[in-house]
Amino acid sequence: MNATTVVFALLAALSNASASVLQRRAATDESASGSGVRQALRWLVRLLRRPYWIAGAGLLALSTVFQAAALAVGSLSLVQPLLASELLFTLAVGSVVFRHRPDGRTWGAFAALAVGLALFLGAASPSEGVPTTEPGGWLAVGAAVLGTVAAVLAASRLVRGAARAALLGLASAVSFAATAALLKEVMGRLGHGVVGLLTQWPPYAVLVAGGVSFLLLQSAFRAGSLTASQPALTLGDALASVVLGWVLFQEHIGLGVRVLPELVGVALIGAGAVGLAGAAAGDAWDAGPDERGAGSGGRRTARQRF
Repeated sequence: MNATTVVFALLAALSNASASVLQRRAATDESASGSGVRQALRWLVRLLRRPYWIAGAGLLALSTVFQAAALAVGSLSLVQPLLASELLFTLAVGSVVFRHRPDGRTWGAFAALAVGLALFLGAASPSEGVPTTEPGGWLAVGAAVLGTVAAVLAASRLVRGAARAALLGLASAVSFAATAALLKEVMGRLGHGVVGLLTQWPPYAVLVAGGVSFLLLQSAFRAGSLTASQPALTLGDALASVVLGWVLFQEHIGLGVRVLPELVGVALIGAGAVGLAGAAAGDAWDAGPDERGAGSGGRRTARQRF
């Protein structure tokens, strides 16, 4: 396992976690009013004036730089599962920002996620693969990704509350995995020169996919708490990335007798993600829009719970 890849991936996870906490802090200060595209856009525009949101956006950009560096020297199947450590950093940074000390159960969830990551990656031992996809390889994969995201979004419109947040988190996860795969494609083609790269489609596909992923993530935040959205986002991103790494970049993970420890690792990651998100939900900083209520009174209630 490439140490440089691990370091860059963990730095990306830390930056992304800090961005999530700060943007969640901004979302807590803005009550959600009404539903529909117009109200969602108005809500997002109000967030743009929040210093916490702006700082979070800057950290998201920094996270992309670290992620690109990790993908340039390592496999998609290694980098994206490592980003599951974001939830560890999310609760740690959130505890500092919102002045809340984790309890014993939270430390247990920390341990479950950390051990699960180590077990899964140790057993899977993802291979390096190839730096770029075969010509035409993105056509079928792109169609499959778009179809999956569209189906999940359609399902999310039929439900409310936690179920909607979870589905939006899953759609965001698949989109982020596709964005990471596109980013790896860009880094693989960087050797051809920057000018030549800018005449090709992958850099622009990264911008589009990244923008869609970001909007889906904001929608997941708006729909409900981290308890519902974060586990789907954490596991969905990691597992979708393993699949995309195998299909697009010929990356392989250990199978056979290794499947059992891999499954145990995934189960521990899931349990840790649920536990950490549940611990966050018990804190004031994870109050969702439905919990806050509408108007300034809802915002005062949220602040009183910090």
